[in-house]
Amino acid sequence: MTELKKIRNIGIIAHIDAGKTTTTERILFYTGKIRRMGEVDDGSATMDWMQQERERGITITSAATTSYWKNYRINIIDTPGHVDFTVEVERSMKVLDGLVAIFCAVGGVQPQSETVWHQADKYKVPRIAFVNKMDRVGADFERVLKQMKDKISMRPLVLQIPIVKDDEFYGIIDVLRKKAYYWEEETLGATYKEAEIPAGYEEQVEFYRTETYETLAEHDEDLFDTYVAKKGLSFEKVRSVIRQGTIDLTFFPVLCGSALKNKGVQILLDAVLDYLPSPLDLPPVKAFNPKTSKEEIRKASLDDPFSALLFKAQTDPHLGLLYYIRVYSGEVKAGDKVLVYPPKRIDRIGRLLLMHANKREETRTLGAGEIGAVIGIRECKTGYTLCSTKHPISFEPIKFPEPVIFVSLEPRTKMDDSKLDNNLRYLQIEDPTFKVKTDEETGQRIISGMGELHLEIIVDRLKREFGVECNVSQPQVSYRETITEPVTTQGRFIKQTGGRGQYGIVTMKITPTERGKGVVIRNKIKEGVIPREFIPAIEKGIREQVEIGVSWGYPVIDVEVEVIDGAYHSTDSSELSFKVAAQMAFRDGFMRGKPILLEPIMSLEIIVPEVYLGDVINDLNARKGKILDIETNKKEKIITATLALVESFGYTTNLRSVSQGHGISTMQFFHYAPKERKEEQ
Repeated sequence: MTELKKIRNIGIIAHIDAGKTTTTERILFYTGKIRRMGEVDDGSATMDWMQQERERGITITSAATTSYWKNYRINIIDTPGHVDFTVEVERSMKVLDGLVAIFCAVGGVQPQSETVWHQADKYKVPRIAFVNKMDRVGADFERVLKQMKDKISMRPLVLQIPIVKDDEFYGIIDVLRKKAYYWEEETLGATYKEAEIPAGYEEQVEFYRTETYETLAEHDEDLFDTYVAKKGLSFEKVRSVIRQGTIDLTFFPVLCGSALKNKGVQILLDAVLDYLPSPLDLPPVKAFNPKTSKEEIRKASLDDPFSALLFKAQTDPHLGLLYYIRVYSGEVKAGDKVLVYPPKRIDRIGRLLLMHANKREETRTLGAGEIGAVIGIRECKTGYTLCSTKHPISFEPIKFPEPVIFVSLEPRTKMDDSKLDNNLRYLQIEDPTFKVKTDEETGQRIISGMGELHLEIIVDRLKREFGVECNVSQPQVSYRETITEPVTTQGRFIKQTGGRGQYGIVTMKITPTERGKGVVIRNKIKEGVIPREFIPAIEKGIREQVEIGVSWGYPVIDVEVEVIDGAYHSTDSSELSFKVAAQMAFRDGFMRGKPILLEPIMSLEIIVPEVYLGDVINDLNARKGKILDIETNKKEKIITATLALVESFGYTTNLRSVSQGHGISTMQFFHYAPKERKEEQ
């Protein structure tokens, strides 16, 4: 077992097409994990193992692997860049100790780059930035640095700059060591040579070197004194200050290169070892004791009781459900009994595996700081906790975004009916952002997800992996409901029909809140007005009504509900009485609070040659899009806009048409806004 200080649990994150999977392939090649580098473009990438990934050239599911570099063990998770598969990034962030954020030297800080960066901020994950694709025409290192500061409020610590001449990328310069590095093409970049800084770069190197030392000096007084006195600084000391500042999220080291051209990857690996944390460098994880509800911590140590977070489920055609876990403390062996929360049950571990994309390697134990997979436990969901039976704890569950688009689905043959239901259940376990419900009126299954591509992949998987062909409707928008005025309301559920009746009265105030607040329920009832055991039933009633909607049948968002009064009967009151009374009150109040329909608005970025700019803008205007900004990068225009989701269907195909195949776009959910009501004819 590798000692903890020599383990790195890292993720590769980026916008779609920034080069995540290509970089991961190079890492696996140089660390000796694979003998031949796979390529995304020809469908041979090791980490893109799904058939759909290889055909489309995109990552759909996060893939985990383990490799070794200079006697360090690096557990790597390669995550998708497409916004429809944001769940894969979200759950990976929860269990990783460090990240390599890849930025395209041409595209810069793109919309999904911003999204994943803010996700990393939320989980407080230390990061290294790697400016990739320096070999591409239009690459601009300085522009990317400026966008890092402006768009994601990042404080870059520039450790490398590119050597570029006449749009040709030759190598990199280490600004602290004042050395140039060139990779040898005949060895596919496996070997590289060190040289002096080429002429014409001295001033640029000195600028970034001074800037870097000034940033470090702010972080460490000893280094500041040495820097001011202009004494010699040992590189070990400088490296330790960079490491600590990176772990503290004070700044983020920036490196550069070209993964496709095999330049810069080994030095990136060195930076992962030098600057990203081991499990020991991070504070103990916090959890709570489910019996006492008190906070407890678990240290990254084999001596602490076993605890792990289940962060991903995957269906295997031969093994059934396979669960990925991150072990935070202690160790677990095959055959051990573990507690599973929140179901509060005891399961026995069948087998333990180390994963390499879709290949598996059996292991006897998984210890603190390790990432692996478990087989043999009963059905679980993402976010469950596995822990010692004698020392129960539960980690905070992972929260996922709600779906914004849905389609109706039915099998082509009646024989596939039960088979479809069973496989949809498995897919829901795998993907928490994929939801299934049955329309009570038509009996059709309604599947919802994060975007057109998300649902397209689900339907494709049903056909290929599970052998179920389906008829699918056109995509529909998942709207939301809210109110615009506060209202006080009362629900009375009283039935006296001989024998035991029903009696529940609930008074509540419903207030609209700002966008993004969700639904907040507060209990403001004075002690004794309603017995305490009925309060959860009131909340349950409100939650169920919120889920099914009131006015249009869409979920309710952005309201605060204060339960302020009520009445009960000593014999006739029950949980059902108060649940129904709460729902009656909520429905009545909602209808009197001037309800409105909210629609999902998407953030859109379009990169297009200048010659097609007018046609693209005309098309956006026809779809009622709002243009926020137009930026120029060499001969291309970068348009930032917002667009209602209902107007976005088929946009990618249309953009290709108006730009003769030259335009590319990325879209992601931005916020909900009141839907513009069309005048009735």
